[in-house]
Amino acid sequence: MEKNKPPIRIIAPGKVFRHEATDATHEAQFYQLEGLVVGENISVANLKWTLETMFEKLFGKKMNIRLRPSYFPFVEPGFEMDMSCFKCEGRGCSTCKNTGWIEIGGSGMVHPKVLESAGVDSKKYSGFAFGYGVDRIAMLKYGIDDVRLLYQGDLRLVNQF
Repeated sequence: MEKNKPPIRIIAPGKVFRHEATDATHEAQFYQLEGLVVGENISVANLKWTLETMFEKLFGKKMNIRLRPSYFPFVEPGFEMDMSCFKCEGRGCSTCKNTGWIEIGGSGMVHPKVLESAGVDSKKYSGFAFGYGVDRIAMLKYGIDDVRLLYQGDLRLVNQF
């Protein structure tokens, strides 16, 4: 944002490392896809439409998603995005911890102070950002019930695709 003036639209893939315990849907290292849109009159409705459209194109069908309030330091308001569980179709199972939903990633409206610190007029421009785990998306798309399987090097898993 410091080098380019709005409108801005970017997608940036990368590898992420986090200090956290691993389980079927969390890994300490994973790949993430981040997006940023900054322009005039950008709203939460634009964020939701973008996410719904992106996942509908990726999965080839309408996906059931939800945004729930969450905290992320560079956005306000912030949201976790969840998708209906691929395994139980929302009824509840061990993969979704009996909630019917699988967390995909974080998103929200870019905090005005972030815009201002990059030299963008926050009274004229607004924006949204998101970051989603590519591994979790692969889990949903291909019905893989444990993200750790993607990192074990087992060719039986890889050769299915």
